[in-house]
Amino acid sequence: MITYLAKKIGILLLSLFIVITLTFFLMHAIPGDPFIQDKAIPEEILKAMHQHYGLDQPLWIQFGKYLNGIIHFDLGPSFKYQGRTINEIISQGFPVSLCLGLEALCLAVFGGVSLGSIASLYHNRWQDHLTMVVAVIGISVPSFILASFLQYLLAMKLDLLPVARWGTFSQSIMPAIALAALPMAFIARLTRANMVEVLQQDYIQTARSKGLSVFRITVRHALRNALFPVITYLGPLSAAVFTGSFAIEKIFGIPGLGQWFVTSITNRDYTMIMGTTIFYSAILMLCIFIVDILYCLMDPRIKLTASDV
Repeated sequence: MITYLAKKIGILLLSLFIVITLTFFLMHAIPGDPFIQDKAIPEEILKAMHQHYGLDQPLWIQFGKYLNGIIHFDLGPSFKYQGRTINEIISQGFPVSLCLGLEALCLAVFGGVSLGSIASLYHNRWQDHLTMVVAVIGISVPSFILASFLQYLLAMKLDLLPVARWGTFSQSIMPAIALAALPMAFIARLTRANMVEVLQQDYIQTARSKGLSVFRITVRHALRNALFPVITYLGPLSAAVFTGSFAIEKIFGIPGLGQWFVTSITNRDYTMIMGTTIFYSAILMLCIFIVDILYCLMDPRIKLTASDV
């Protein structure tokens, strides 16, 4: 177990180092200057800014200093927002995105697994067809369209929820639904497809012949084996919803992390782009690592040995 975890962590650290290296050198390979935006800057001021941020030094020295900062959990200052560091911006926006993401993830998993299970139990009946129509709509409708529709219906017409902003639970309901719709529909289709196959297995037929209830057969026997593809999908899904959605946060006025991913590119804020990319990569790799552990805990056939890595 310890050997397995150590090798997994080693692979994650190596992958993160590769992401850091590629991100750093690709950003410095982009033509242009991060301090020259819409208006020209005098040459003396530009040189002083380059010297202040160390951009006048050789590239390998800059990379060494940046790597040393990351080791000490320091992503550096922002080129665009004077007096602010990337750590401060992430620590301010990430808790908001994480809270919204957790709510959306719970909705997506619970709703998707429930819809998929119902569709598989009533395979080729009207319940199955209705569930799949809902899933197709969830996949087809963009999240920003659904968000606008929810604002119009639930806030403006029915006056049930606040239109936007962040701070209370009622203000998080609509953005969580809009953010969870697509993954919920995808999880429902995954669950249905695997449940239909699992319910045809011999051990399920044996359980039915013993007189076990449909609920017990579904939850205790069929669902556990049908959820492995869903667990695999939860790795990248969790990273995506935890780090924020620019469209959803913009529509509902949520001060999350998603807006920084987009605005850093338009602002040519190199340290912000590198910092948010590295942070997202770290969250993604952590989620995948947790998924690997869940696989081993849920399936006793998977042995935690060095040969499995």
